[in-house]
Amino acid sequence: MTFWQLLLRVLPWAPLRAIEALWWHATRRRVRALNILCRAAMPLPFAYEYWQKSVEPHFEPSGVAEPDRWPWRPTFSLILAAEGGDCEPIRATINSLRRQTYPAWTCLVLAAVADEESVPLDSRVQWSPPSSLAPINAELMSAIQRARGDAVLVLGKGTELSPSALLELAHALQANPNAAIVYGDQDTLDAAGRRRNPWFKGDWNEELFLALDYLSDAAAMASKSAQAAVAELAPDASLYELLLRIGGQSGRTIVHVPRIIAHVRHSAAHANVVERRKVVHRFVALEGGTAELGPFETVKAVYPLPSPAPLVSIVIPTKDKLNLLQPCVESVLAKTRYEPFEILVMDNGSREDPTLRYLAELATDPHVRVISHPHPYNYSAINNHAARQARGEYLCLLNNDTEVIGAEWLTELMRYAVRPNVGAVGAKLLYEDRTIQHAGVVVGIGEAAGHAHRNLPHDHPGYFCSAHVAQFVTAVTGACLLVSRDKFLDVGGLDEERLAIAYNDVDLCLKLEQAGWRNVYVPHAVLIHYESRSRGKDHSPSQIDRYTRELRTFQERWGAKAYADPSFNPNLDPNSESFVFRLSKAGTQARLN
Repeated sequence: MTFWQLLLRVLPWAPLRAIEALWWHATRRRVRALNILCRAAMPLPFAYEYWQKSVEPHFEPSGVAEPDRWPWRPTFSLILAAEGGDCEPIRATINSLRRQTYPAWTCLVLAAVADEESVPLDSRVQWSPPSSLAPINAELMSAIQRARGDAVLVLGKGTELSPSALLELAHALQANPNAAIVYGDQDTLDAAGRRRNPWFKGDWNEELFLALDYLSDAAAMASKSAQAAVAELAPDASLYELLLRIGGQSGRTIVHVPRIIAHVRHSAAHANVVERRKVVHRFVALEGGTAELGPFETVKAVYPLPSPAPLVSIVIPTKDKLNLLQPCVESVLAKTRYEPFEILVMDNGSREDPTLRYLAELATDPHVRVISHPHPYNYSAINNHAARQARGEYLCLLNNDTEVIGAEWLTELMRYAVRPNVGAVGAKLLYEDRTIQHAGVVVGIGEAAGHAHRNLPHDHPGYFCSAHVAQFVTAVTGACLLVSRDKFLDVGGLDEERLAIAYNDVDLCLKLEQAGWRNVYVPHAVLIHYESRSRGKDHSPSQIDRYTRELRTFQERWGAKAYADPSFNPNLDPNSESFVFRLSKAGTQARLN
């Protein structure tokens, strides 16, 4: 569906949004125009139905439909954990199994049904009425231990599998024979059986899984891995704890199939959050951490800080703009609870008398050093110079157009930055109107990089709560970026030769990732970002030539035009920062194959 076709569909339902999108499109802000239009379309009744009819049928990966040629054909042990005696959801699940295009499965039903004769007969289905003395989790763990198939898939009450679900999972398993877990995407069945609310997930993300159970509804476990993990857990452990135990083991291969494979009536994503918090607490306690309840029925892992806490050098480049610099510096000094820190104000040639007087005053503060950098503006060079001057073990790159609003911002960032496997750490940044400016960077959006959840209200749950939970991301913005000084220097710092102003932060994050470290978005650290008030817009006439050169450098260096960001599902629109699914099949097939 083109922009114009979508505009015509949205216009009768949301005319003001359609007109707004048209205005942005006419002013050549086409990504923003599409963002607005897609966000307007998503709640409308036609959107997902249109996707199912016009887009989903085209997404069959090559090779899936030829299992006879596979070197190995995995078998599945399905376990339907259906407490209660209601026949209808059990009937729906079993019917979906009988429609599978891949026949190598058996199913054990953990349920006592009043009228078994009303459930379709199939020799592959066995019944095991649960004991009245044992909790359902204990019955489930016992069933997993007895499973004979190559892989185990646990189904919730009333869950229906798409007809090709087992074929898709089997294809992924035979292509990745060492995989411990293979999981897919899912949607929700409403009371009338209509598909709603598709959840197009990213690749395996352990940090995200600690906050939100996005596997239990649509994941197959290699039987050997599952049974070994069950033997190490309590007899009544939950499926979530089992998956976390498997996924948390070093070197495990976990494969994502970017297809809707499960239609769920009762999602595990937000169920039993109190019990999930206890599981996460046990998991992070191995590192000395704990866990708390988070927003929207999520869980927040709380990692420990070293003792004594390391010094952080907060680097703030500036040139005049006292109206921005002063609130930024004073908010850091007044509101930052973390100690110890120093502020390095990098003066890039300020000339205005009020600014010079303020810098002289700042230089008397024991927390602050003012360092002169009287050269043409080069963001990368300024920060690289600061890194060489810094006394701290950690560098916090901070724009002068930001403002601290919570005392724990640096503490929250440092909880992740001190972890040995972590590279750069970024905060949640809000516009002045408290909508989101940055919640992690997705590489490939707009053939370059985009900010996840931009313009979403800060208290909106967002795309399956992902704006509100810590997670591994490909990159974070340099407007507020914390990193070990040694790691920063190990990868050569920022590129001051070819990325003087734009994309140097994303380039840094990709270099850190290439060196083996993971970058993390931390939403519990929140700042205001008065974006680009200091240096101006990249697309202004005076900046456009420089910006175009730097964009081309970034695209060529990292293949950004076709970059498949692991946090971004190929069914989502790569021109939107709003995590909306594609309303066109164009481009998706290549990324699925």
